[in-house]
Amino acid sequence: MRQPVRQTLGTAAAVATLSALLIWGGQSLAPSHASSPAMSTATPVALPMSSAPSNGFTEVAKAVTPAVVNITTVTVEKVSDSRGMPDELRERMEEFFGGPGGPSGPRGFRGPQGPGPGEPREHRGGGQGSGVIVSPDGYILTNNHVIDGARTVTITLPDKREFTGKIIGADPKTDLAVVKIEGQNLPTVSWGDATKLQVGEYVLAVGNPFGLNSTVTLGIVSALGRGRMGITQYEDFIQTDAAINPGNSGGALVNTRGELVGINTAIFSQTGGYQGVGFAVPTSMSKPIYDSLVKNGKVVRGFLGVSIQDLNQELAKSFSLKDAKGALVSDVKDDGPAGQAGLKQGDIITTYQGVPVEDAVSLQRQVTKSAVGTKVTIRVIRDGHEKDVTVTIGEQPDSTKVAKAESGETDYAFAGVAVQDLDRETAKELGVKGKAQGVVVTGVEPESSAEKAGVMRGDVIREINRQPVKSVKEFEKVSSGLKKGENVLILIDRRGNALFLSAKI
Repeated sequence: MRQPVRQTLGTAAAVATLSALLIWGGQSLAPSHASSPAMSTATPVALPMSSAPSNGFTEVAKAVTPAVVNITTVTVEKVSDSRGMPDELRERMEEFFGGPGGPSGPRGFRGPQGPGPGEPREHRGGGQGSGVIVSPDGYILTNNHVIDGARTVTITLPDKREFTGKIIGADPKTDLAVVKIEGQNLPTVSWGDATKLQVGEYVLAVGNPFGLNSTVTLGIVSALGRGRMGITQYEDFIQTDAAINPGNSGGALVNTRGELVGINTAIFSQTGGYQGVGFAVPTSMSKPIYDSLVKNGKVVRGFLGVSIQDLNQELAKSFSLKDAKGALVSDVKDDGPAGQAGLKQGDIITTYQGVPVEDAVSLQRQVTKSAVGTKVTIRVIRDGHEKDVTVTIGEQPDSTKVAKAESGETDYAFAGVAVQDLDRETAKELGVKGKAQGVVVTGVEPESSAEKAGVMRGDVIREINRQPVKSVKEFEKVSSGLKKGENVLILIDRRGNALFLSAKI
């Protein structure tokens, strides 16, 4: 039985079903039957219980709820009409990139008096979620999917005070974002240490499910270190059975001391509602992300420049290994930190700074937490022999860049276009034929030169003025050299068909 993981976005917008699915076994779980009293000879063992406050959890709730806010967003997007597409293709495109029929809007949205085929139309939407004030001067931690694409962000405190929020930065790879409001001496939730959590420990989820402000639910930590869920690129989730529903996204998961230990992010559900399995980003991950977004407006991550994969028993046997622990290097970027340090394809990474590497995910977590410029020692097995390699950690490149024309800046052909590197999976989704080269357009600003030229979300830009564009870096290099008043020739791939467009700067 395949069951979707759902982000708990909000009540005004449809709950987003993530593309990745979790596969559960077909058997049902049931309590095991103990032996009868007559047959039992074991002496019961008294186990220490997680302590609950003598007055329940009222003091924790009182301390936390004033700092958990309601976030309301409005999105307005001008998009080209897609009614000329086959229904199946249109729905695939919208689900893949968002928009009507996808995560950012209700499926089947159609305006009763909409524009004709080929004409631009305006899609208005929005949603509700939660956020946590973590500093007295108004910094709020929430989920990226709560504020993604928002034109306006409204923050409402439990005491009914209302503020306009400014997006400081976002990190889609962990689904985290920071919003700022102007205020002083605001209520806050203090940071807790998620690394000290234990399975079975009480936790409380605080948020605004279905628009019901300041809702508190109680549960336990069901599991720690959940990964490979397909929810985000970097995963290290706390699993909890505290009730989490649409509108809880971005809200607080706190321990019995009222300390923030996680940001509620997603639920495992067939219906979109609570089924006892929720996931929160732990503070061990969210605190560094928050600090980086506040300081830099972006997340700076460590980077090795290798592709890695898990080992299985067959691969371990092929490499003459005793067990399947470690991360197998499947590819090395020649100009990356690992390539320059001498790591090779086929190396098995077993330790990182003296810490054992269990699998590819554990290595990924360690690398991304490493400061840029740090020299690290990596132990590998190569041709049956152990070898230590010293690598200087680089900065992970951002695969998504947005060129946006601000007031007062010189406009150019691609102002307001968001692009990302084209990978094989995306190319397959878009029907790209041949070798996957180019950058895929993930967003186009209304009234931009690119939109006027006919560039659409889902287009793959292959050439600009007959110069090949194979990456975001090349896209930026070529487009930055264009001059005002110039006619720009653009070669795109649209649903497997080549098409030239001309943009007037």
